[in-house]
Amino acid sequence: MTKVPFLDLKSLNAPFMDDLKNAACSVVESGWYIRGHYCERFENAFAEYCGVKYAVGVGNGLDALSLMLRASMELGRLHEGDEILVPANTYIATVLAVSAVGLKPVLVEPAENSYDMDPKRLKDAYGARTRAILVVHLYGRLCAMDEICAFANEHDLLLFEDCAQAHGARMSDGRGAGTFGSAAAFSFYPTKNLGALGDAGMVLTNDADVANMVRALGNYGSERKYVNKYKGVNSRLDEMQAALLLAKLPHLDASNERRREIASRYCAEIKNPKVLLPEIPATPSEHVYHVFVIRLKNEESRNEMQKFLAARGIETLIHYPIPPHLQEAYAHEFSGEYPVAEAMAKTILSIPMSPVMTDDEVSEVIGAINEF
Repeated sequence: MTKVPFLDLKSLNAPFMDDLKNAACSVVESGWYIRGHYCERFENAFAEYCGVKYAVGVGNGLDALSLMLRASMELGRLHEGDEILVPANTYIATVLAVSAVGLKPVLVEPAENSYDMDPKRLKDAYGARTRAILVVHLYGRLCAMDEICAFANEHDLLLFEDCAQAHGARMSDGRGAGTFGSAAAFSFYPTKNLGALGDAGMVLTNDADVANMVRALGNYGSERKYVNKYKGVNSRLDEMQAALLLAKLPHLDASNERRREIASRYCAEIKNPKVLLPEIPATPSEHVYHVFVIRLKNEESRNEMQKFLAARGIETLIHYPIPPHLQEAYAHEFSGEYPVAEAMAKTILSIPMSPVMTDDEVSEVIGAINEF
């Protein structure tokens, strides 16, 4: 019997149930279900929340990544075969998006203390065909953006962000996920810190040309109905998901703060010497703990810990068990060695993290880990 689920989506949305029902009814009664009033309102609200000029709703997070990159290609800023530096430790969607539009992903090893792209390794991955960097704020922690931005500026590289796990993460000066580069991609998959009740995504940018291009490409390549200027796709944020996200957005900061409270308890109260805890940033707001990842000394110990917790009714996951360069889809793509990413995949374990976890559930997790 499960005592502490990894994530209970029903409980996660329960506090907003009345608002969600009202929003859903309003959309149904409006008679307008694609690219209407709610999509525009949510785009404007999320752009303002993040601190950028433009937001374009799309179908999902992978589409957001692909369309963000494709827009730069259509605008002549990137070209087929250009190399994009991406993290070796990430969800496969980041790499898939680069490949899907005809660009070449080049992997950069993660930093041991953050799991994010290591800025000190950028120079080793940089080459004559490198044209951009695509960072991923993995697990909800902002990358070392000052160092990465400096490298991008020094080498005249475009900078893109995958913010699928970092909604609301901010530096001490107020700059947040989605504000650092040419454009940023967000996912609103139901498990995210700001999650829809289906698939949804968004591209953020301060560049009007990028915003207009993403909007056209996601609408069959059309700026005017039945006039197709580009070879586009069908990827649009529907009214229902936009309305539901608009209802949940005002609660995002409070939800993130609760995640930080739970993370603080984990870091303070987990005392097992076999467990390596994540580093807490000097500026707490830089991490929104989409997931909370611990590490064990080796794969055997990690697997034993996972079984031990499961026997006590505590669900866990691994983010991610196979790094991109070892996936069958990329069996012949990458020739380098990535020992840091591989070691992480063998030793990491994600423990329950949710803003609706009770204090007793948090204590249950802590007690079980300390008992191992």
